[in-house]
Amino acid sequence: MALMDFIKKQFIDVLQWTEEGDGTLAWRFPMSGMEIQNGGTLVVRESQMAIFVNEGKVADVFGPGTYKLTTQTLPVLTYLKNWDKLFESPFKSDVYFFSTRQQIDQKWGTPQPITIRDKDFGAVRLRAFGNYAFRVADPKLFHTEISGTRESYPVADLEGQLRGLVLQNISNAIAGSGLPFLDLAANQVMFADALTKELAPLFAKLGLLIENLTVQNVSLPEELQKILDQKIGMGMVGNDMAKFMQYQTAQAIPKFAENSGGGSGIAGDAMGLGAGVALGQVMAQNLQQGLQGGGNAAPAAAAVAAAASGVKPEDVMATLEKLGELKSKGILTQEEFDAKKSELLKKLI
Repeated sequence: MALMDFIKKQFIDVLQWTEEGDGTLAWRFPMSGMEIQNGGTLVVRESQMAIFVNEGKVADVFGPGTYKLTTQTLPVLTYLKNWDKLFESPFKSDVYFFSTRQQIDQKWGTPQPITIRDKDFGAVRLRAFGNYAFRVADPKLFHTEISGTRESYPVADLEGQLRGLVLQNISNAIAGSGLPFLDLAANQVMFADALTKELAPLFAKLGLLIENLTVQNVSLPEELQKILDQKIGMGMVGNDMAKFMQYQTAQAIPKFAENSGGGSGIAGDAMGLGAGVALGQVMAQNLQQGLQGGGNAAPAAAAVAAAASGVKPEDVMATLEKLGELKSKGILTQEEFDAKKSELLKKLI
């Protein structure tokens, strides 16, 4: 009877998988030296699926539930031999369990800037990163294409392949989204949706389903970031070029105030600022007229000449030099000096 007990222990009554941790996509039930008892129980928990493999071919796929295993349950296994003495129709097979839970927070990112073709700027380079989640949707396809007969298949072994698919399809996603390059950073959700759409069929070929993808950051090249900053500045003044030039001038005035210690420095700054502002205003007006389809080269040249002749920086220079001397002697306070300087500069605008 001891021998009989030993033989009976080689037959499995219950097949199940209790995941001990995260990160495992497929797990093969240990079958070395053992066989499944006819009438045994297969337990497939929620968030799992299981397949039976016989002679290298998938015999059946089981979703969540409890199953009694018989030759009727698995009609494909017609090669089974009936042992009509000690046991009831035992059969030998490989059983694989698959986790169908979402594998979340899978990182993706561009290790180096990638080149994107944009309709406005031509070839540009960007960096982007984010994360995504996926799950096993077709265990039979995943088994035949990816995991195979391995004892277990972890997520880490698939990360590089999936990350490569993401990076390979960024260009197509940007083209498919229809977004101008400068609007990508402000439309990350739309960009992520377009990238998910590109990746879905590629993941499906591996038996996977991409559940969610996020674009957490899009880094523009420095030169395009400056253009974006200017675009934001124009939006603040209602896309009025003249107001935009005044806005830039206002941003520059504090820099001139830092050099207000000496008369010659103030005068030089005033001359440069006055001429620059006048020329900038004319350029802004001409550009705005050009965008509206009006104006030509001759009026533009005349306007520049008129503006240049109307500026008299020498008067401002003399006044600012005197004000600077009064401030240095303590007759004028810094606040009084700044107020007078602002008043004089307004006459140049």
